[in-house]
Amino acid sequence: MQPYELSLSAAADAIRTRRLSPVELTDSVLERLEQVEPHLHAYATVTAEHARRAAGDAANDIAAGRHRGPLHGIPMGLKDLIDVAGTATSAGSRVRAGHRSSANSTVAARLAAAGAVLIGKTHTHEFAYGLTTPQTHNAWDPGRVAGGSSGGSAVAVAAGTATFTLGTDTGGSIRVPAALNGVVGLKPTYGLVPRHGVTSLSWSLDHVGPITRTAEDAALVLTALAGHDPRDPASLTVPAADYRPGPGTDLTGLRVGVPRTYYQDHVDAQVAAAVRRATEQLRTLGARLVEVEIPMTRYIQATQWGLMVPEATAYHERTLRTVPELYQADVRVLLEAGALMPAGDYLRAQRARTLMRQEWARMLHEVDLIVAPTVPVTAVAAGQETVTWADGTVEGVSDAYVRLSSPANITGVPSLSLPVGHDAAGLPIGMQLLGRPLGEGVLLRVGHAYEQTQPARGLACAAWTTT
Repeated sequence: MQPYELSLSAAADAIRTRRLSPVELTDSVLERLEQVEPHLHAYATVTAEHARRAAGDAANDIAAGRHRGPLHGIPMGLKDLIDVAGTATSAGSRVRAGHRSSANSTVAARLAAAGAVLIGKTHTHEFAYGLTTPQTHNAWDPGRVAGGSSGGSAVAVAAGTATFTLGTDTGGSIRVPAALNGVVGLKPTYGLVPRHGVTSLSWSLDHVGPITRTAEDAALVLTALAGHDPRDPASLTVPAADYRPGPGTDLTGLRVGVPRTYYQDHVDAQVAAAVRRATEQLRTLGARLVEVEIPMTRYIQATQWGLMVPEATAYHERTLRTVPELYQADVRVLLEAGALMPAGDYLRAQRARTLMRQEWARMLHEVDLIVAPTVPVTAVAAGQETVTWADGTVEGVSDAYVRLSSPANITGVPSLSLPVGHDAAGLPIGMQLLGRPLGEGVLLRVGHAYEQTQPARGLACAAWTTT
């Protein structure tokens, strides 16, 4: 096994015990990047020389007994919405041409303090306003979409060109590409991870979180990221926590909610079957399955769009007025539509969100978490605009991908996407676990327990990079 193939936890253990140097790991990841990046386009910017210097500094610190923890010397990528001092934050847009950040975002500063090594900035759908990330190709099949808007981040982890990455999630933008590329994506509780220095799409829906190869890896990153920052008005004041799951797989006593509605509707048969098998595996580990009714399902789509569209337009108001031609057409249309939405619609969406949160809290009082597909269909072909379901219903690709992930953004509950198999074409299938606010520890424990019972997952790209 090459160093770039190691999970974060395995690499951290090897570095801690001096079996692997941060320099060796970083060089391996950069060599892998040189091999596959021309096929995938996961990165907007690669900071190779900076990464090599940082890896050397980490090696020297560790040799001198100054080991900072599990992220020390680990190569990572950051979505190109996340500010790093002296580095471009283009947000995937010509609007940001020439922009360079003057200071670190909170999350970049916390990862730097933990000793992580920045490989580069990963591609995003323009200003995170889309579910495909058209610049980037799927790690399992370059002819298919990567998912978005954190597509570059997910592809980098899936392909071995970063050991972990950060993405942002406004309606599924961490979990959708994680599911489509066969990696783990965590959208934390709203406000748990500060967003200062991160370009906003929709302030009341935006989250920052890790994309990794395992649930244990996600726990290591979350432990470094979580914590109050007064510069983010939504930042929660919560005690510091270690989110690492224990070694066991016993889930006895855990109540797992299985939705009767919404998460079963218009879902590909192979996706549904894989999620059922994974759910049964949780039962085998001791969990009790409980049927639940997802509340207020008829309002989910309208509430998501009713919040996101006007908030995005408000953020872009000045540049939309002065340089509209610099936006891609799909994003410009959405921003212009937001300017036409009445204030009353936005207020109704806020009221609906309040009621939805209350109903989800009641539901999550009856169970400890909910299992569901992350997305209803695996990665579609690049350029495909619609999905046609068995009953003849035609749905836009972006609508399909956001449909099952957006409830966690509206309500603010945490959601973890895990790979649970592949379809007949070999494309990854994702299952999401949704929990109570600040219930990340439960989700990560369950995800880790499930992973311990499954064969080790390999990286993507192996089949097509050797041909």
